[in-house]
Amino acid sequence: MVELLIIKPSSLGDIVHGLQVAASIKAQRPDVRISWIVRDIFAALVKQCEAVDRVYVFKRSGGVFGFLKLMKEVRETKYDFVFDMQGLLRSGLMTWRANGAKKVGRADAREGAGVFYKEKVALPPAGKSSHALEILLQFLPVLGLKPELVGTVKFREVEGLNLSHVEGRGGAQPVIMFPDSRRAEKKWHGFKELTEFIARDGSGRKVVWAGNNYIDYKDALTEAQFLNLTGNTSLMALPSLIKRAGWVISNDSGPMHLAAAMGVPTLGIFGPTDPRLYGPFPLTAPTNHVAQAPIGNLKLLSAREVYARFKRLDGTRVRTAHPFPFTQRGF
Repeated sequence: MVELLIIKPSSLGDIVHGLQVAASIKAQRPDVRISWIVRDIFAALVKQCEAVDRVYVFKRSGGVFGFLKLMKEVRETKYDFVFDMQGLLRSGLMTWRANGAKKVGRADAREGAGVFYKEKVALPPAGKSSHALEILLQFLPVLGLKPELVGTVKFREVEGLNLSHVEGRGGAQPVIMFPDSRRAEKKWHGFKELTEFIARDGSGRKVVWAGNNYIDYKDALTEAQFLNLTGNTSLMALPSLIKRAGWVISNDSGPMHLAAAMGVPTLGIFGPTDPRLYGPFPLTAPTNHVAQAPIGNLKLLSAREVYARFKRLDGTRVRTAHPFPFTQRGF
């Protein structure tokens, strides 16, 4: 058994990309046992991932004492490989303290993290203009694997979780929207109007809003048409919720990347960020799509335009049992 420690404490989108790499490792080398260091606020998601065997929880509020206690626990296992996928000072220190035979980091590491490991994976040919996940795929050759994304990320079911209330008429799969984003400039303000278009189009599908932060919605839509779960969406329930979706429509955010990783049809709303670098991956997958605002200004992207694109995609898509009938290379 090969012991691998992945250090990727945050953030949600970056962790999802790391989980995609972990799933690809397990698909190609089932003999690799994967451990992971993750921040407490994201630990529930990593613990649910079938590709991860052990999780170490890092609490930022624990200070130096908490850090040393965590690393003492980590050092109890001798790792064949330690991958610093974060590339920042804190993750570099974790790499240094870990008990590993081979420690590998990113060529684009910052905050002096590069001094804590002798080996660094090269950037893809496009360099820093590569997609964020393509950069992480470069860790795979260290294990003798091709830098390819294989299959989808799978999560363990949460016992006792009932999500039947998200379904539409006749059990129709809902359209799940994530209207929030950590950065204000990535928030599109057309979700309310888009919700009304979809909820009233006669398809019988319910629109469900989800996310950490509560967003008020005032309209005459019925419970059969709309459900607001914003502010009431736990990270533990997120994979199960997304799995039930017919579509996920989202700002450029962690949930968008999670939906793409799970093979759920995804439409990402992009403004100032470049979807070639941060879009739902693989960019060429038949389930992954983007609505790009003119000149990167989300104010210029109307709900009617997004709805028209959604209807075209929805009318032509054929959802297969395995949405990735190919491997996606890290260019």
